[in-house]
Amino acid sequence: MQEPAITPDLIEAHGLKPDEYDRILDILGREPSFTELGIFSAMWNEHCSYKSSKKWLRTLPTDGPQVICGPGENAGVVDIGDGQAVVFKMESHNHPSYIEPYQGAATGVGGILRDVFTMGARPIASMNSLSFGEVDHPKTRQLVHGVVEGIGGYGNCFGVPCAGGEVRFDPAYNGNCLVNAFAAGLADADKIFYSAASGVGMPVVYLGAKTGRDGVGGATMASAEFDETIEEKRPTVQVGDPFTEKRLMEATLELMQTGAVISIQDMGAAGLTCSAVEMGDKGGLGVKLTLDYVPQRETGMTAYEMMLSESQERMLMVLRPEKEAEARAVFEKWDLDFAIVGETIAEDRFLILHGNDVKADLPLATLSGSAPEYDRPWQQPDPAAPLDPASVPGVDAIDGLRALVSSPNYCSRQWVYEQYDTMVMGDSARLPGLGAGIIRVHGTDKLLAFTSDVTPRYVKANPVEGGKQAVAEAYRNLCAVGATPLATTDNLNFGNPEKPEIMGQFVMAIKGIGEAVAALDTPIVSGNVSLYNETDGSAILPTPTIGAVGLIDHEDHAITGQVREGHVALVIGETKGHLGQSALLAEVFNRVEGDAPPVDLDAEKRNGTFIREQYELIRACTDLGDGGLALAAFELAEAAGVGVELDTDDTAQLFGEDQARYLVACNFDQAEALMSEAYKAGIPISYVGKFTGDQVRFGGTSAPLAELSAVFRGSFGQIFG
Repeated sequence: MQEPAITPDLIEAHGLKPDEYDRILDILGREPSFTELGIFSAMWNEHCSYKSSKKWLRTLPTDGPQVICGPGENAGVVDIGDGQAVVFKMESHNHPSYIEPYQGAATGVGGILRDVFTMGARPIASMNSLSFGEVDHPKTRQLVHGVVEGIGGYGNCFGVPCAGGEVRFDPAYNGNCLVNAFAAGLADADKIFYSAASGVGMPVVYLGAKTGRDGVGGATMASAEFDETIEEKRPTVQVGDPFTEKRLMEATLELMQTGAVISIQDMGAAGLTCSAVEMGDKGGLGVKLTLDYVPQRETGMTAYEMMLSESQERMLMVLRPEKEAEARAVFEKWDLDFAIVGETIAEDRFLILHGNDVKADLPLATLSGSAPEYDRPWQQPDPAAPLDPASVPGVDAIDGLRALVSSPNYCSRQWVYEQYDTMVMGDSARLPGLGAGIIRVHGTDKLLAFTSDVTPRYVKANPVEGGKQAVAEAYRNLCAVGATPLATTDNLNFGNPEKPEIMGQFVMAIKGIGEAVAALDTPIVSGNVSLYNETDGSAILPTPTIGAVGLIDHEDHAITGQVREGHVALVIGETKGHLGQSALLAEVFNRVEGDAPPVDLDAEKRNGTFIREQYELIRACTDLGDGGLALAAFELAEAAGVGVELDTDDTAQLFGEDQARYLVACNFDQAEALMSEAYKAGIPISYVGKFTGDQVRFGGTSAPLAELSAVFRGSFGQIFG
C-alpha cells in the first residue's frame, strides 16, 4: 500500500506544530515516512510526553521512607510492612468517555487495572472520580448512564471491588466530562516488576489480545480540544473486553512466577509504539520489531495502524529466552496470544519491519528523550475577592440542609454505587458512600483505606489553596477512619495549557499540592496529567484530583462505628464560619463567590494525628468539608438512622467550610476524656450537640430525619434513574 505524502495538513492532523516537525527533520536529516510521522506524533503528544507539565511535575515531592517506586513506572509502589506493598495509580479517560461514554469509561478501568498488575500486584480496589455538566444539559443524562454502566460493566466482570469515588456536576463540564479511574493492588515488596529492558538479543514478546484498528490515534486525540468535528473522533475510542483482561491478569501473574520476565510494560496510550520505546529507553537499548508476527484480528493492517492501535488487553515483555516454552505454555493455557515480535538490539535504533520493508528506522533514545519540553507562558490568577459575610442572607437551617441533600452534588450516591460490585473478593470492610473506603489486606489484621478528593470551585477561586485543600481533604478522609496516610497519586485535569491563564491555574495548583504533600508526608508516587479539556474554547474547572492511600495497622484500630442514641457530637478544629465558595452559597443562592477557605497544614497534621491517636475514644468520625457541620452531622445521623440535635442555627457556624475539622461522636464519658486530651495537646475542641431521637434539629428549627433521608437517598435516582 502506498503511504501518503507528508503535507502540512497531514502534519497538523497529527497534532504536530510546524516547529516540532522541523525538529523531526533535524533529528532524522530527512523526511519521515508516514509510519515514522505517526510514531513521532504518538510519542510527542501531550498525553504521552507531558511536554507542557514536566517542568512543574518535577517540583512535586515523590520520596519518603515508605516509597519503593515513585513516578515513572506503570504505577507507584509503597511499603505497608511485613514484606508487602500497595501498588496504585490514577489516570484519566476523559476525551474517550465524552465521545463514547460506555467504552471510554470501561477501557479507562481496564487500562488502570493493567497498570497495577503489570507491576506484579493483584488488584484489590478501584475508585473513580467523575465530573459531568449541569443536570439539564441535553448530553448529561446519556453521559452519566454510559459512564456508570461502562465502569460497572468492566469492573464487575473483571472482579475488583469499588471502594469509593466522587461524582460532581457543573456547567463547566458540559462539553468535556472527566472520568478519572484509580486502581490499587497488593504485591510482595521484593517481587515488583519493572519496565526497563536489559540484555542484547533478548526476545520481545507480545502478550494478550489481538490487535485491531480501534483506538488508532487515541493518544493524539486525547491531546486536543474538542470542536464541531467531535463525531469524527469516535473511531479513536478503544473497545474493551473485561473477560480477556481477567485472563490476561491471571496469565501475567502466573508468568511472573516462572522467572521468565526480564521487563514488562502495559500497552496503553500509543500502544505498541510507546510500550516498546519506553522499555528500550529505560534499559539503554534499541528495539527491532517485525510486525508480520503481531497477532491481528483484522486483515490488511498497515504498519502505521499496528504501531498506533490502542486495542485493549495487551502487554509487551522482554523474555529470558531459556524460559520461552514455559512462558508460552502459560499463555496458551489461558487462551491468549503469545508471539515473539522482535528483539532488543545494542544500537540506539527503533527499527520497524513489515513485509520485508523498513517502515521506520529512528534513533530510539532521541525519539523518547527529545520530545519538546515547554516552559509555557503563565499568568498568576487574579485573587478572588473575599466574600462579605453580610452579603449572605440568613437561611432557615433545615431549608439550607434540604437544598444540599436534594442536590445532585450532595445527595446520596447509592444509585451509582449499587451498579458497582463493592463486595467481590470478600475483603471490603467499608462500603462507598461515607468517607474513605476500606479493604482488608487478605490473611492479615491490616486494612488499607482509599479516598479520592478535589473541590474544583476552590481551585478556580484560588489554585494554591485549592490544590492544598484537595490533599488536605484526602488526608482527613483517611485519618477519619483511623488510617495513617501513606502516599498519593494525582490526576491533574485542566484546559488548554497554551492559554496563560490556564497554565497559571496549573502552576499554582501544583504549588499548593506540593506544599501539602510535603507537610503531610504523603508523597506523590504516580499520576497523570490531562490537558486540553476544552470544547469550542470553553475550559473545564481546574480539577486536580488527589487519590490517597492509608494504612490501618490492625483492624481494632479502625474508626468505623456508627452513631448511637445518646452519643455526644464534638467538633475537632477551629470554626470561623468561612462561606466563600461554599456549597450553601452555590446551591441555595446560586452564587460562586469569595475566596477558597485557607488551609493551615500544621493544623491539618496536628488534628489528623490527634484523631488517629484517640481511636479508642471515638465511635464515629467524619471530616468536615462541603456543606460544613450541617451536612456532616446529617450524614452521620442518616447512616445510623438516629436523629441529631445541634445547638446552633447560625448559618456560618452550620454551613461554613473551614478546614482541618472533624465531627466526632462518642459516649459522654469518652467525650470528657477526649476533651481533656485535646486541651492537653492544644487541639481546638467544642461540644456542638448530640445524636438522639428521630428529628434533625438545628437550634430552633427541625424536620423528621425520615423525610430528609428520603430526599437524600432518592434524589439521584429521581434525576437519572
